[in-house]
Amino acid sequence: MLSFEEKLNNYAELAVKIGANVQPGQTLVVNATIDAAPLVRLIVRKAYEIGAKLVKVNYTDEAVTRLRYDLAPAESFLEAPTWYAGEMTELAENGAAFLTVLSSSPDLLKGVEPGRIADYQRTYGQAMAKYRQFQQADKMSWTGVAFPSPDWAAKVFPDAPKDQQVGKLWDAIFHACRADREDPIAAWEEHIDTLQQKSDELNAKKYQKLHFTAPGTDLTIELPEGHIWAQAGSVNEQGTAFVANIPTEEVFTAPLKTGVNGTVSSTKPLSYGGNIIDRFTLTFENGRIVDYKAEEGQDTLARLIEMDEGSHYLGEVALVPFQSPISQSNILYYTTLYDENASCHLAIGSSYAFNIQGGKTMSQDELESHGMNQSITHVDFMMGSPEMNITGITHDGKEEPVFVNGNWA
Repeated sequence: MLSFEEKLNNYAELAVKIGANVQPGQTLVVNATIDAAPLVRLIVRKAYEIGAKLVKVNYTDEAVTRLRYDLAPAESFLEAPTWYAGEMTELAENGAAFLTVLSSSPDLLKGVEPGRIADYQRTYGQAMAKYRQFQQADKMSWTGVAFPSPDWAAKVFPDAPKDQQVGKLWDAIFHACRADREDPIAAWEEHIDTLQQKSDELNAKKYQKLHFTAPGTDLTIELPEGHIWAQAGSVNEQGTAFVANIPTEEVFTAPLKTGVNGTVSSTKPLSYGGNIIDRFTLTFENGRIVDYKAEEGQDTLARLIEMDEGSHYLGEVALVPFQSPISQSNILYYTTLYDENASCHLAIGSSYAFNIQGGKTMSQDELESHGMNQSITHVDFMMGSPEMNITGITHDGKEEPVFVNGNWA
């Protein structure tokens, strides 16, 4: 059995070698909260040891973030961070890799006036539009991992003794990410191969539509001509493989922007903008959200959907079997990085350019003309369950099961 230090070492190695896959002579940009400093320092060491030219670390502090939302003048949230967006875009253009360490409390901004959060997210999203386009076309390597902050661990394990909450979340993270294996790199290579096999099977089918049915869900999603099923293992413009999320259990593609009809119900809480949205339903007509209701977080959901025109449409449809390891852990993580890998999910907002043939080199107008959605946001929400059935519909109208009772048919 591995020690905590050995697992943490494995985890940092996965982040650098499998996630961002840092190359000799490359710059690595790490974005993290100050809670995550112990992991960040290990990541920095690993990156330099394999030949990184520079590791640039950007720290944020949740207490400082909350103070700004509580005390700063309202107009400050309308000032776009163009200096930051310019730096990140320039680093991306120059071939840097990007690694985000997530550890935010799901309730960080609970009680904050929703307009402030929405204003910040809109101005930030607009400023970062070019960087996001690079990211969604795999121009550079990028990945996300997690670090258990005390507030987040308390949310996930509220019934555990306070001094055990962070340790329990570490154990769950190490297991979900295969960092508790003797050879986690080999385990990840095998896992990515398995996900690719599923992507290949779906790409061979070339379904025209998918029909999702479950309690509270009856939704038909048309897929664009030339759509590509992908998994989080990808290849950047320079030909370097990377894995965008650690952990990952999904295969996903883009819906046809105007081809979504019916109603879908969420099956897990969504942590968005420092608030929780829970037990919500969305109704679609010709791709557009025409009605929405949430039992918790209605205002937050409204601000998300009203972000821009593209946030009224979907940009991703992802399939995750209920028997996936993260789902079977029966842990609700309150962060999309983990919860999306326990459940089939959809994303409100922009599509990934690599989900359509030739998309990586298309202009934004060309992507739009192929039915790919554009938005300054991309937010996954979970809608899978053990009762989920998915039917694939071919171009000649033939129907065949893709998922039965939450798992691959």
